Amino acid sequence: MTKLCRSWTRVGLTALALLPGPALAADSGLTGNWVRDNGTVKMAVSQCGDDLCAVNTWVKHPKGREKVGDRIILSLQPVSSSEFQGRAYDVRRQMTYRVTVTLDGASMETSGCVLFGIICRSAGWKRIN
Repeated sequence: MTKLCRSWTRVGLTALALLPGPALAADSGLTGNWVRDNGTVKMAVSQCGDDLCAVNTWVKHPKGREKVGDRIILSLQPVSSSEFQGRAYDVRRQMTYRVTVTLDGASMETSGCVLFGIICRSAGWKRIN
């Protein structure tokens, strides 16, 4: 796996940066606290201006590639009531990804691609209190 791919996998799936309008951000169900299915990252998704921001609040291996405080700005549009597509901007790495976010109750799936859709990865998330 290339260095870019490893970096993108950890970042793009830590998160989400959307450019939905304020109504979408508030009503989409994306806001709140989430933990990655493998338990390695916790993040908070909240409205930040007209966008949504996903911020790492806890990282199991803080000396690894992901850091507490990493922030992804999400610019998404609804495809359906449970699916959103758009862009995710990783602030620290200054990289933009194409992203799809799918909600299913208290579960969320994030999928993102770089290099014109050549390298794609997905991650599952569970809502936490």
